[in-house]
Amino acid sequence: MNHWSQDAVFYHIYPLGLCGAPRRNDFSEQPTPRLAELHAWIGHMRELGANALYLGPLFESTAHGYDTADYYHVDRRLGDSQTLADLSAALHAAGIRLILDGVFNHVGRDFWAFRDLRANGEGSPYRDWFVGVDFSRRSPCDDSFSYAGWNSNYDLVKLNLGNPAVREHLFGAVRMWFEQFGIDGLRLDVAEEIDPSFLRELAALCKGIRPDAWLMGEQVHGDYRSLTDGAHLDSATNYELYKGLYSSLNDANYFEVAYALKRQFGPGGIYRSLPLYNFADNHDVARVASLLRNPRHLYPLYALLLTAPGVPSIYYGSEWGIGGVKAKDDWPLRPRLSLPEAAQSAPQPELSAAISRLTALRHATPALRQGDYTQLHVAAEQIAFARRLGEQIAIVALNASSAPSRLDLPVDLPDGTRLADALEPGREAVVRGGRISLEVPTCWARVLVHAL
Repeated sequence: MNHWSQDAVFYHIYPLGLCGAPRRNDFSEQPTPRLAELHAWIGHMRELGANALYLGPLFESTAHGYDTADYYHVDRRLGDSQTLADLSAALHAAGIRLILDGVFNHVGRDFWAFRDLRANGEGSPYRDWFVGVDFSRRSPCDDSFSYAGWNSNYDLVKLNLGNPAVREHLFGAVRMWFEQFGIDGLRLDVAEEIDPSFLRELAALCKGIRPDAWLMGEQVHGDYRSLTDGAHLDSATNYELYKGLYSSLNDANYFEVAYALKRQFGPGGIYRSLPLYNFADNHDVARVASLLRNPRHLYPLYALLLTAPGVPSIYYGSEWGIGGVKAKDDWPLRPRLSLPEAAQSAPQPELSAAISRLTALRHATPALRQGDYTQLHVAAEQIAFARRLGEQIAIVALNASSAPSRLDLPVDLPDGTRLADALEPGREAVVRGGRISLEVPTCWARVLVHAL
C-alpha cells in the first residue's frame, strides 16, 4: 500500500515571517495568536492543489525559530497551544495534513537548560546536555565555559543527543506534538548531521504513535539514502534537483536537470524507490523568481516540479512570482504576506492559476505521482519524459525557448494509439511508426495521457 506522502503536494510556510512576528522574542509579552492568520490561507492552499502543509518552526525561540528556548510551548509571538490545535483541526477538516519542523540538532542560548548552565557553571545538572562544554576556557560569547556551536554559530548550541536525558526530553515533546496537535509528521532540521541512532529511535517513536507518520530529513550534500536507509526516515530534501531546476533554464542547458532526473529516478536510478522532497525554493535559499533571468521560465520550471518523480513543495508567495534574496540575514526570504493583497500585487499574476492546473493534473494522474521515469528527449531548451504506472502512461514535454517547439518522440505504444492532452482538453497525439509528434508552446508544457 502506498504511503499518503506519494500523493501529496506540499505548501511550505515560514510562520514567523508570513505572520509578521517581531524579529526577537522578549519572553515577557502575553501570547499573540498571529498563527490564526493561517486559517485565511487554507482556501488558497486548496485552490492551489496543496493537500499537506510543512509549517516551519513555531515553538518558543529567541529569534528565527531554529534557536529553540522551549520545545513544550508555542512561540508566544505566534500564540499558544490552543492556537496551534485550532489551526491543525481546521487544516485536517479541509483535507490538509500538517508537518512540523523538528529542530533537534541544536537550541538557542535562551534554552532553559543552557540558561541554567550559564547561571550555575560546573554545578549545573545540565552540563552534559550540550556538546563540547569545557570550563578551562571561555566561549566567544564570553561565557565562563566554551561549547560547540552549530556551524561555528554560537547562538545555536549543539545538543548532546547521546545523553539519555536529552533524548527523553525531546521525545517527550514530540509525543506531545503528535497527541495534542494531531500532526502527521516531521521535517528534521540538519538531519544529515544528527547521529543516525537518534533518528532511528525518533522514527520508532513517531511510527509507534502514528504508523503513517512521515519523516523527512534535511540533507544538502551526499547520498540521500544515508538518511532513509541508515536512519529509517521516509524522505530527504532533494537539493540536487533544486539546483538543476533553475540553472538548466538560466544556462539553456536542460541536459543538467535531465542528468539529475535520470541518475535519480531513471532505469537503474539510485533513488527510484525513494520519494524525495522536491522544491524550487525554501526559507534558506533565494526565491526562484530572483534566480531566474527570464520570468517566463517560472512556467516550465513548475511544470517540471509537478510532473517529476518525488513529493513536490511550493514555498509561500512563490506561486505569485515573489522574489527574495539573502541580505545580512535570511529575513528577505521569509516576508510578511497577507491575503488577498499578495495575490493582487503578484509579479506573475497568472502563475498561481498555472500551478493549480498542474497540481490538478498531478492529482488526477496516478502515473505522475507514482510512476517510473524514462527520458525520451533532451535538448538545450526542451526535455521530454514518460511516467508509467501499471496500465497508465503520461508523456511530459517541456519547452523553455522563446518560440514553440516541434518534438518527435519515441513511445512504446502500438501505432494508432491516441493520447489525450491533459493540459489542453480536446487535443491529442496519435502514435505513428512508434513515435508521436507534438508542438509544445513557448515556456510551457504538453502532458499526454493514455490508459493502456
